[in-house]
Amino acid sequence: MKLKTVLVLIAIWAIAGSLQAQPGFGKAEKINNSWSFILQKDSNEQLSDLRYKRWRTVDLPHDWSVKGQLSPTLASATGYLPGGIGWYRKDLMVPKEKEGEKVYLYFEGVYNRSEVFVNGHSLGIRPNGYISFMYDATPYIKFGEENEIDVRVDHSRSADSRWYTGSGIYRDVWLVYANPVHIEQWGVYAWPEKQKKGYNLNVEVEVANETGQSSGLVVKNELISASGDVVAKSSDKINLESNQTGKVQTALKVSDPELWSVESPALYTLKTSVLKDGKPVDEASTVTGFRDFTFDPNKGFALNGEWMKMKGVCLHHDGGVLGSAVPREVWQRRLLTLKEIGVNAIRTSHNPQAPDLYELCDEIGLLVLDEAFDEWEFPKRKWLEGWNVGTPGYQGSYDFFEEWGEKDLVDQVKRDRNHPSVFAWSIGNEVDYPNDPYSHPVLDGGGETGFTQPIFGGYKKDAPDAKRLGDIAERLVKVVKQYDQSRPTTAGLAGVAMSNQTGYPFALDITGYNYTESLYDHDHAEYPERVLFGSENRHDMAAWKAVTSRDFVFGQFLWTGIDYLGESGRWPSRGFYSGLLDFGGFIKPRGYYRQSLWSDKPMAYLGTYPTPGRGSISQMNDVWSQLEAESGRGNREEKVPSMDAWPIWNYQDGQSIRVVCYTNAAQAELLLNGEKVGEKKPYDEETGIIYWDIPYKAGKLEVIGLNEAGDQISKYAIQSSGRPYAIKVISEESTIEKGGVAQVVIQVVDEQGAPVMLSDDEVKCQIHGDARLLGLEASNNSDMSDYTDNKQRVFHGRMIAYIKAGSEADSIEVRFSANWLKPAIAEIEVK
Repeated sequence: MKLKTVLVLIAIWAIAGSLQAQPGFGKAEKINNSWSFILQKDSNEQLSDLRYKRWRTVDLPHDWSVKGQLSPTLASATGYLPGGIGWYRKDLMVPKEKEGEKVYLYFEGVYNRSEVFVNGHSLGIRPNGYISFMYDATPYIKFGEENEIDVRVDHSRSADSRWYTGSGIYRDVWLVYANPVHIEQWGVYAWPEKQKKGYNLNVEVEVANETGQSSGLVVKNELISASGDVVAKSSDKINLESNQTGKVQTALKVSDPELWSVESPALYTLKTSVLKDGKPVDEASTVTGFRDFTFDPNKGFALNGEWMKMKGVCLHHDGGVLGSAVPREVWQRRLLTLKEIGVNAIRTSHNPQAPDLYELCDEIGLLVLDEAFDEWEFPKRKWLEGWNVGTPGYQGSYDFFEEWGEKDLVDQVKRDRNHPSVFAWSIGNEVDYPNDPYSHPVLDGGGETGFTQPIFGGYKKDAPDAKRLGDIAERLVKVVKQYDQSRPTTAGLAGVAMSNQTGYPFALDITGYNYTESLYDHDHAEYPERVLFGSENRHDMAAWKAVTSRDFVFGQFLWTGIDYLGESGRWPSRGFYSGLLDFGGFIKPRGYYRQSLWSDKPMAYLGTYPTPGRGSISQMNDVWSQLEAESGRGNREEKVPSMDAWPIWNYQDGQSIRVVCYTNAAQAELLLNGEKVGEKKPYDEETGIIYWDIPYKAGKLEVIGLNEAGDQISKYAIQSSGRPYAIKVISEESTIEKGGVAQVVIQVVDEQGAPVMLSDDEVKCQIHGDARLLGLEASNNSDMSDYTDNKQRVFHGRMIAYIKAGSEADSIEVRFSANWLKPAIAEIEVK
């Protein structure tokens, strides 16, 4: 049966930040400030043993691992950083006048294996560190008194992931007060149907009556445009017996809504109110945007009826020196930068992320593939000594999958289902990796398998049977469909040829292929009803052409969008560094290369390196190329000009230098000190890179992008620099909110103000005012120095400082200094 799914989605844009992150009911307030924290030294220590020990004060979100000591004795999988067991404690006054209301604690994420206590009573455990969860604390609350909240976080299995996870309460925590009659957690769900004229917005509202008597209620819904106009409304009655829940379903008609798109992400607000005896007892505001999807096995993907390619990237959840506790402002800057270079979609690899990320994608206009798991019932190899080398470990999340997997998936879908940015649910990533752990006879090769020899060591009879994948996939898809039928399900398949022998891909609505572009044509012919896309891909031109040359492949997701901690190479290596952006959110050379392929705006970029074969080899900054070279498989003679050429113009006089240009112009010419050097060259359709080999001469090197008529449409210049002379603030927020985070970028320059790309000076950061330094990030993957202090070496002469303003701040002065360099001062106003 031909798969052609038309989906129209409505999700929610909250009126205020405090309404966006709460669990969709009651009155929520953040309780992030002034927690006490301590690390256990012994895994058997209990809270009573720690009572008289020295705790320190921390604010949430908090990640203790990123402040730990980097050590080559720790797992490379998680960035050579430690785990452990931590305790958090907070005294919380609950006013006497709140007696009679319900009191809840809502955690956006705690990594991992957490247990929450109130006044010594356990509220429950949650093993999954990526899932948001809530507890009813009412039975143990002392109204009018201080209440002690304790949270135990057990990340003693520190190598439980293939990448850096962080440790602790690394997302926001909320205290929620609610009437005993209230909307259920994540109880508002909006799903639209496209009509011949306009749309019907189907709205479900689940309401709970936690009183001892029946209640007659009215549920009102109002749909409000960005300009504040009520464009549709409804009012429905519901009767609930004592301690019962019920659901109201209604349809709001909208004749001509503004559509949400990546170019124009129009948003609405759905205001839901519950009234008892004519008085409101609860309300929720949920942001929404109208749009429709079409997935077609032959034509790919259309948004609002327009066929398009998804230009996606995979993203992990850390922020370099910030670890997993990444402020909203940092994500906003990162996502805007990705969109600037042409990205229109992201994949949450490989777990649900913080609510901030989805809200920002709603607002900015980025499609989101929301992923649930990297493991199911069995663990994957975790590299403890380097990436894909050494003796693997087998810690993981598999041990609680059977008990918690479906519950975790339900909570993910219910939390995120109203976001217009989310276009699909992924139930897993590479759980079908051949022989890690599943195996199948097809891996022996021969016959019609397409394999001429055994793959990944051939069939292993004692390994888990790959046929189990289909049964698990069917079960997980059924869970998703129970709570959201408006989006397709998918997964990132690593062993497609093996999985095709099971029910796994056939349980999915759309199918993601990880690094298997070679199977696109074969599988499109073999399974004509299958919708295909690249769920994880390398950065080379061939992988992108595999998408652009085939209508039936609707897009790709590069590995990776931003450099991330963990999955590190051999020491020294902080993480995986094939990102378009680096740890600090700066565009890397390959980010500009991708911009030349993905952006419609005219652009040009210049990078350089010594000419290969003339006393030098090409740059190999991505992990895959380095591993190939180390294993002897890589060809050290450059076949394709590098996509990793930095904008450096400092070499020896007369040295042969390869100058590469990434541009979307039809042709380009090169100028050195205003004079043409080398011939005008056309765009190279095979590599996407124009290059010249020229002798080095100091000065200004400039590339001019030209259209087919020879008119200038873009340009880019780099400059030879002298010795480091001064620190310069090149980017800062002049004004931030109280409690907000300023991102201050500095660059080392020479006496004429030119950036000194070769500088690695150590810079010290000092802050005056009510603020604290969250971290200094220079984005050097091999710098394994102390990241807990206020000193750091710049990389390519550059660094970013993250500074959080206090609640009493009016202004902040940030001073940057280094030996022998002229200092710089950034002044920030706080409102």
